[in-house]
Amino acid sequence: MDRCDSTETSHLQEPSRGAHMLRSLLQYAAMVGVLLGLVLIFSLMSNNFLSMTTLTSIANSIPDLTVIAVGMTFILIIGGIDLSVGSMLAVSSALLGVLMADHGWPLSAAVPCCLLATAFCGLFNGVISVKAGIPSFIVTLGMLEIARGVAYLMTDSQTKYIGSSVEWIGTPIQGMFLSPSFIIAIIVVVTGQFILSRTLFGRYCIAIGTNAEAVRMSGIRSAPYSIAVFVISGVMCGLAGIMQTSRLSTADPNAAVGLELAAIAACVIGGTSLMGGRGSVINTFFGVLIIAVLQSGLAQIGASDPTKRVITGSVIIIAVLLDAVRQRWGRNR
Repeated sequence: MDRCDSTETSHLQEPSRGAHMLRSLLQYAAMVGVLLGLVLIFSLMSNNFLSMTTLTSIANSIPDLTVIAVGMTFILIIGGIDLSVGSMLAVSSALLGVLMADHGWPLSAAVPCCLLATAFCGLFNGVISVKAGIPSFIVTLGMLEIARGVAYLMTDSQTKYIGSSVEWIGTPIQGMFLSPSFIIAIIVVVTGQFILSRTLFGRYCIAIGTNAEAVRMSGIRSAPYSIAVFVISGVMCGLAGIMQTSRLSTADPNAAVGLELAAIAACVIGGTSLMGGRGSVINTFFGVLIIAVLQSGLAQIGASDPTKRVITGSVIIIAVLLDAVRQRWGRNR
């Protein structure tokens, strides 16, 4: 009887797995289709868009947003939000500038300090939000101000020029059009997707975002996983700060103002639910690419900054509406 039950159960589960895989493939195809559509439209509107120069510029301008969006994906999946990612990036950049430009530290020693500093910020966000039961929106809004203030204090509100000792990270490798930053960002995306879809940690994150109470009732302590997600986001911000500093050759305490909105937008465009429980790191990366292509294309056709903001905001709202329709359709099936 047990054997029959298990066989029957496995038969019931297989179609579900197949349906999930098909749904994922359709989502990937849709994202690729949108991306290719944008490339085609801007190629027709601008003679210079479809060129190696443009593609190189886009590829090497997105690593910092990419790694931050990976961390944001995990936070949104557990039902949280992190508004402090831009300010934590600024802390990482400021600390890198102070250690290397003012104190002469080598890059190999300064990088771990930057990652530890932002990991601590993420830990603070996670502990206060999870243990004290305060909404992550409020906690990270406070951290947004704290971290930005720390960045200003560390640098005396001055830009720190670092130069060639760090800029090689953001410079395309000779004979290639990709920088080490872009390659690292791709590794982060692949690793993040693997963790989310193939590990117990990823499954628990999805379960927490879907129904935290059910997770608690099943005997699983959700707090460590939720706190760990905020720490991961902090580390991603530290890495992003190093990437942005390498691209600009300077550490700027004003860096990444508003970047949290771009990261959330990339996640939403990629289909990550703002209500938690659903998301894909790969699709988030496609969301980053869509934003980058959209902004680059609009700049090349001469769109003003207000126009770019209107169009980008409209794309985000459309993505949220499509997500809401998809969820409603799924519940009514």
